[in-house]
Amino acid sequence: MGNHTSVVQRGITLGFILFVVSEVLFFFSIFWAFFHSALSPAVELGAVWPPKGINALNPFELPLLNTIILLSSGATLTWAHHSIIANDRKGAIHGTFFTILLAIIFTSCQGFEYYNAPFTISDSIYGSCFYMSTGFHGFHVIVGTIFLIVCFYRIISYQLTDSHHVGFESAILYWLQNAVWSFIISYY
Repeated sequence: MGNHTSVVQRGITLGFILFVVSEVLFFFSIFWAFFHSALSPAVELGAVWPPKGINALNPFELPLLNTIILLSSGATLTWAHHSIIANDRKGAIHGTFFTILLAIIFTSCQGFEYYNAPFTISDSIYGSCFYMSTGFHGFHVIVGTIFLIVCFYRIISYQLTDSHHVGFESAILYWLQNAVWSFIISYY
C-alpha cells in the first residue's frame, strides 16, 4: 500500500535476488547430474547417451513451442513493467493478463508433454534428470503464475503505483528466471 520506505524496498529486493541465486544453484546441480552422465555414459547405460531403450523427445517440436511461449511471456511481462513505470495502468493490466494467459498455455503444453512422453522417471538417469528438471521448472512456473495473478489483482485494485511496485518487480525477476530455464532445459 506504499508504506515501505526505500530502505525496506531495497532489503526486500536484495532478499529476493538471493532467493533467485539459490534457485540458480539448485538447477545447476540438476544440470551437473545430467552432463556428468551425458558426457561420459557409464557401461551400465550401454556407453551411449541417451541410454538404450530411451526415445528422447525432439527438442524442435513441443519443447521449442514451449520455449517460444515462455520467452514471449517474458516480453509481455516486460511490457507490463514498463507500463506500470510509465503510469500506464491499462498497458500494465493487458501485459500482465497476456503473461498469465501464456503461462497457462505453457503449463498445459507441459502436461501434454508429460502425458505423451515415451519414458518415465524410473527409466535410468535420463528419465530422472528429465523429470527433475522439467518437473521443478513446471512447479516454478505454477508458483510464478500464482505470483503474477496476485500482482494482476493488485494492479486492478490500484495497489501498485509507478513508485511502489516492489512485489511486481519480484514477480518479474522470478518469471524471467523461469523463461531462461525454459530455454536451457529445452535443449540439453
